[in-house]
Amino acid sequence: MAYDLEGIRQLDVDELKEQYNNGKKTPIMIDIREPGEYEERHIPGVPLLPMNQVPEVIDQFKKDESYVFICRSGSRSQHTAQYFQDNGIENVYNFAGGMLAWDDETNSGMENPLKDVNDLYKK
Repeated sequence: MAYDLEGIRQLDVDELKEQYNNGKKTPIMIDIREPGEYEERHIPGVPLLPMNQVPEVIDQFKKDESYVFICRSGSRSQHTAQYFQDNGIENVYNFAGGMLAWDDETNSGMENPLKDVNDLYKK
């Protein structure tokens, strides 16, 4: 059940599955782990943008979109969501529990590294 932590809405695994399976493009899911973690196991189709690259591209994100961040346990994604809020992007979510909690289908390999933030908005 969703709850707030330090001003960030937390999604549990069932809520993330519902978002993932509903076929809608919002909120936009972003995996912010390191490339090796992503290659080992990730949610199919979810793009990778390592957390350490976020400051370089934060100004390219649309402020009127919503985003959910995914990491291993929910800690780095929480910090990323807070960073987005600090930069004027308010509609952000954290996947509480992260990939440790994800018990659905996963892929391995470097499926979808984000090369351009604008790719997130293509329908």
